[in-house]
Amino acid sequence: SPAGFRCVSASTHLKKTCPAGWSMFSCSCYLLSERSDSWDAARKDCRDREADLVVIDSFEEQNFLKTITNEHTWIGLNDNEQEGQWKWVDGTPLILTYWGDRQPDNAGGGEHCGHVRNDEKRSWNDLPCSASLKWICEKIP
Repeated sequence: SPAGFRCVSASTHLKKTCPAGWSMFSCSCYLLSERSDSWDAARKDCRDREADLVVIDSFEEQNFLKTITNEHTWIGLNDNEQEGQWKWVDGTPLILTYWGDRQPDNAGGGEHCGHVRNDEKRSWNDLPCSASLKWICEKIP
């Protein structure tokens, strides 16, 4: 969808738009951070904006990420509670996945946060949560 696309909610018939600087796709608003930081700091920044780290639940949404980032970028995915049990920040079960080859691998035993890579597919990888990356926030307008 082109930026500035308006999302019409069937229940309210109100036209929803995203705040300045945010991109709209399929009724959600997305913001790529300007700075890099840890996964926890990234999540706090999103929450301070009344949003959260992006939750990717469709092929179209995964594809849309190519239009807003071309670098390693945090997403709302981690296995902090239990190794290998990856969860989205909103509690959505992880069904659709776009892990890169041989990922997640928990290299060195300390990779518990997920990011999209800068490859053509924006495939996913796990990294230590303390790594400093940009991030994408998502919110419903």
